[in-house]
Amino acid sequence: MKSYTKAQLADMAGVSLRTFSRWMAEREADLRPLGLTKHSHILPPKAVKILADFYGIDVE
Repeated sequence: MKSYTKAQLADMAGVSLRTFSRWMAEREADLRPLGLTKHSHILPPKAVKILADFYGIDVE
């Protein structure tokens, strides 16, 4: 797993950046301990794994 931008992950998921940002807001409780906010642009591997597992995004 590697770091991705929100735009890259939204593209992989086949959704708009706005929808992806909403998804991040829904998972805020999981992402905040990683130091992420809704304004974060680059997501570290742990955050990518959380979002990919929950929303079924194929990142590899």
